[in-house]
This record gives sequence, structure tokens and C-alpha cells, in this order.
Amino acid sequence: MTDRRTEKDVTNIIEGLRLNPDPRSIELLEDVGTNSSIDAIREMTSCALVRKNLHDSLKVVITNKGKGINDMSTSVAMSTINELLALQDKTEAVKILEDTVQMHSDEEVRDNARSVKALMALS
Repeated sequence: MTDRRTEKDVTNIIEGLRLNPDPRSIELLEDVGTNSSIDAIREMTSCALVRKNLHDSLKVVITNKGKGINDMSTSVAMSTINELLALQDKTEAVKILEDTVQMHSDEEVRDNARSVKALMALS
């Protein structure tokens, strides 16, 4: 297989999991995609989780240290934030951001949630 073919396959798998209504698809995206050592895979996965726009999928990319908006890669974090800003219905995302700001034990995660919440209020 060529790199291009592999990239397309990975993209199709992530998109298929995004469209899959089974709640285990979120677990798989989190376990495999957001834990990948490859930035591009983490970025695609985080964006797919945001596009699912479900409580459990949004929680993964908002509340977990090292994932989504809290990823150490700027491109992953910014892509996730842009996807959150692009949501048509931001209700669940804003709720999770508010809960994270108020209750999360990690100060950095709280600060990131606070910043994204402020951006969402402006969009």
C-alpha cells in the first residue's frame, strides 16, 4: 500500500466511525484515534468527535488532558477549536465547557475550556 492509499483508508475509517450511531464508535475514536502518536490522526479524530456533536464525543475533546482542545499539538488543538466554533448547535458543547470550567480538577484544562467558551460566545 502507498502512503496516499493508507491516508485515504484512515480518513474513511475515521469518517465511518463519526457517522456510526453505535456509542462504541466514540470509545474507539477515543482509544485509537486520540491516543495516536501521529498528529494528523489525532486532528482528524478530534474533529470527527466534535462533528458527532454528542455529549460523550464532545466530553472527550473538551475535558481530557492531552486530547482535543488540550492536545499538545497546536494544529490538533486549533482544529478542534475551529470545529467547535463551526457547530450549528453549540448547546451541548457550551454546557460541557461550563461544567469543565467549574468542576475540572486540572487548572490548565479549566483555563482552556474558559478560553474556548469565550470564543464560542463571540461566534
